[in-house]
Amino acid sequence: MAIDPLPLPERLAITDAIMQRMRGVVGVDSDYQLAKFLGISTSALSNWRKRGSIPIDQCMSLCVTYGVSLDWLIFGKDETALSGSFTNGLPQSISGSSIPLYDVEGAAGAGRALDHESVIGSFQLDNDTIEQLGINDVHLAGVRVRGDSMEPTLTDNDWVIVDLDQQSYAQGGVFLIWVSGELRIKRLQRLAGGAALLISDNKLYDREMIKFDKMQEFSVLGRVVLRLGEIS
Repeated sequence: MAIDPLPLPERLAITDAIMQRMRGVVGVDSDYQLAKFLGISTSALSNWRKRGSIPIDQCMSLCVTYGVSLDWLIFGKDETALSGSFTNGLPQSISGSSIPLYDVEGAAGAGRALDHESVIGSFQLDNDTIEQLGINDVHLAGVRVRGDSMEPTLTDNDWVIVDLDQQSYAQGGVFLIWVSGELRIKRLQRLAGGAALLISDNKLYDREMIKFDKMQEFSVLGRVVLRLGEIS
């Protein structure tokens, strides 16, 4: 079922509320001061208000830096998470799953897993959301998308949530993969004979085949189950 976009007046009201909470978090009183603090132009911040849309990266960075819940920043929920609830950068007091965030896609990885990669933050999903999405809350990871090879499905700087327990690509889908020491996000298709086809949704990029005799250079880390990105 398609989800209708929020009417502009509602988006504008939500955006205004988010920006109020942003100002409160960083301790400033005006949009001008907030723009200066975030290192963006006042016109860029003004465009947020006009579009009723704030880049998710800005929200995530603020939450990670100041130890506040993304649920609170965006929806005004879980005010108790504003202080004393983060230990080692991970939220402790919210009922749900704290998903580690890795900025690794497209970069050389330490191995065929995320275990040795650096966690740069965390993203909180409450139990109700996890249940509604029908995903596994035990082995989830957030990964930043780099480049335009998966446009329009995924765009540069989007965050995606990866279920590390879903490694079978027999039915296709978008996956976080390891190829010859590099971590990438691609659509996968299993071919006859055990080969794998790597597909970029951006038609400007050619498809790549991993032949059966080269499968030792290929691993599937998990299935991309959720996209977090700005709606344009």
